Amino acid sequence: MRKTERVVVLALDGAYPFELGIPSRILGAADGRYEVLTCTVDGQPVRTNADFSVTVDHGADILATADTVVITSVPPARLPDELSGEVAAALARIPAAARVVSICTGAFVLAAAGLLDGRRATTHWQVADRFRRTFPRVTLDPDVLFVEDGRFLTSAGAASGVDICLHLVRSDHGSELANTVARRCVVPPFRDGGQAQYIEQPVPEQGAASTAATRAWVLERLGEPLTLADLAGHARMSLRTFARRFNDEVGLSPGRWLIQQRVARARHLLESSDLSVDQIAGQVGFATGASLRQHLHSAIGVSPQAYRRTFQAARQAH
Repeated sequence: MRKTERVVVLALDGAYPFELGIPSRILGAADGRYEVLTCTVDGQPVRTNADFSVTVDHGADILATADTVVITSVPPARLPDELSGEVAAALARIPAAARVVSICTGAFVLAAAGLLDGRRATTHWQVADRFRRTFPRVTLDPDVLFVEDGRFLTSAGAASGVDICLHLVRSDHGSELANTVARRCVVPPFRDGGQAQYIEQPVPEQGAASTAATRAWVLERLGEPLTLADLAGHARMSLRTFARRFNDEVGLSPGRWLIQQRVARARHLLESSDLSVDQIAGQVGFATGASLRQHLHSAIGVSPQAYRRTFQAARQAH
């Protein structure tokens, strides 16, 4: 029988309503794989940073039953250098084996509890300097969308909460379900955690050509040996102009983005087909199976065979 994972969201005083609703909206669209509950430290309503409060059905005792805990963001004026006794006691209820996720400035709460000491983490780029000064034992990477270090996952600003919840679905149940959830919620299905948080020019200047059509063209031809010159030629730009504009719009170089797309397609084929590693490598544009193995291991730390076994077992369990 399929196990439903219990996800408990801790709403703290001053919580941002948008981030507070992300886990329920994204994980709740995953065909019953997750049960999402929201609590406060005392079961009482909390004031959001908007002009309303939220009422919940649970107090902090529900945290002891969680498989995954999500700590959402709080306003800069409420960022903790150290935790109140009430919040510390609530976090102490989290099971030692539970996965713990923060959205945006929620990383301050985890860091103040000492849970991120000696780990990599991220938070919103605007408060990165304060985070680094306050929590020097945490290795902060302020330039990425999310970081996974063991059972702790931290994410950047508001929309990266969507990315990290989709990452949970993808890690637990594969890209097919994650893509289905993304379609249902009308959000991008995949933004790699290493993508830049802050893109200097996400919308082309008026009159400037976009690289969007070329990105769509590439996704239909991942199996071909595409070069930067091929991409620039399709976009009808010089190499230098294309590379600069691509990075401005996507936050990644064309080469890094192309590798990410090939790895994502390879993961889907490993999950959904019986093709050999060499066959999959050919279909997604890696020259050899060894190249696929290298890039997959670099991206998620496992071999193609291990990745495939994981999702075969998951399908059998479900």
